[in-house]
Amino acid sequence: MIAIIDYKAGNLKSVERALKGLGFPCRITNEREEILESERVIFPGVGAAGSAMDDLEGSGVNRVLRDVFESGIPLMGICLGAQIIMEMSEENDTTCIGLIKGRVRRFESPLYEKGGERLKIPHMGWNGVRHNGTHPVLDGIGRDDEFYFVHSYYPMPALERHIIGRSEYGIEFPSVIGRKNLIATQFHPEKSAWPGLRILRNFCAWDGAYA
Repeated sequence: MIAIIDYKAGNLKSVERALKGLGFPCRITNEREEILESERVIFPGVGAAGSAMDDLEGSGVNRVLRDVFESGIPLMGICLGAQIIMEMSEENDTTCIGLIKGRVRRFESPLYEKGGERLKIPHMGWNGVRHNGTHPVLDGIGRDDEFYFVHSYYPMPALERHIIGRSEYGIEFPSVIGRKNLIATQFHPEKSAWPGLRILRNFCAWDGAYA
């Protein structure tokens, strides 16, 4: 069973539909026992860091997520879920969970394409991910595969080894980060057609082992 964390800010139903379409049983929950009994945990999210952390702290799910990470259960963050696993976010000047050292930064404005065209913020649309092919969850993902992004902020780990994949939008930014049994994507795999479903399928087969 896969637990999808319910904290009033998640893109929950689309993640649930994607997993069930792949044949993986899952449940949306914020119950500590159900989460810790699960084989894997997905931490999706849309919205603002400040309100999300308020909800997580109010329900105690922030502590449950730390317990999930410490227990070695494979854990995936999506979009906002890839940001509030960091220590701090510039959005609402928010103290976050701190599973990975570093901060969440906002795209600077104005932001320009290499050719000089001004880019809109938030970054919305399809973009590639460059990675070195070492993480099991990105197995089979090539340089021509694209994923769906909707964000104005991005995670910036303090340590290079926690950056697994990068994308470009005016600047190069981390789009896949991870540590041990935790992996997180700034994009939405559940909205990214077959490459995104490949990532979800890989996660559902992953044992959580990574340097």
